[in-house]
Amino acid sequence: MREIVLDTETTGLNPRDGHRILEIACLELVHQVPTGKSFYSLIDPQRDVPEDAARIHGITTEKLVGQPRFKQVAREFLDFIGDDPLIIHNAPFDMRFLNAELFRARLPELPSDRAIDTLMMAQRKFPGAPASLDALCRRFSIDNSGRVFHGALLDCELLAEVYVNLLGGRQAALGFSVEAERSGPALGRIERPFRPARPHAASEAELLAHAGFVAKIKDALWNQA
Repeated sequence: MREIVLDTETTGLNPRDGHRILEIACLELVHQVPTGKSFYSLIDPQRDVPEDAARIHGITTEKLVGQPRFKQVAREFLDFIGDDPLIIHNAPFDMRFLNAELFRARLPELPSDRAIDTLMMAQRKFPGAPASLDALCRRFSIDNSGRVFHGALLDCELLAEVYVNLLGGRQAALGFSVEAERSGPALGRIERPFRPARPHAASEAELLAHAGFVAKIKDALWNQA
């Protein structure tokens, strides 16, 4: 099963106000395990980056000089995600920006039902608890110490771990490895001497006592067998 963890960084909160995507990252999962394949690009948003936004992701207008426009990477982006589900934290936000950019590039928009929203998953699983990416990293003991700024690729890596934990976490292997078998007895195992099974057949004395008991019973069931 192939899924794509996706994150974007933008110049603001709403594409209707003229804000644009300036960074996009995707990470491939197969059976909820990262394969190492990814898509990443900084993007020239064709406008300035407000200071409020730059304080969040650390990307300034100057850093985006010479970067490709969205329509220049759109085909590569669409080829990478294919038709697979998109794992996004606060999916409506990113989907709104992606579809605005795809519309400008005259490309088909992404249907909203392709997105699996990890924010909604967390809110259903832990009602009333903080559900930001940082809060979920703390809940699941995921190291997010490198997250000084919100970066699309790092956030994808963290979100991939959060997503697996929201699903219940990976199961430990049930089999024993060769190395484990060579390392000695398992923890808590107690060695006991072999004892042969005890005989359970009735002795001759027991059989005689039983026959005497049955003889005293009128119409005993044992005699009718």
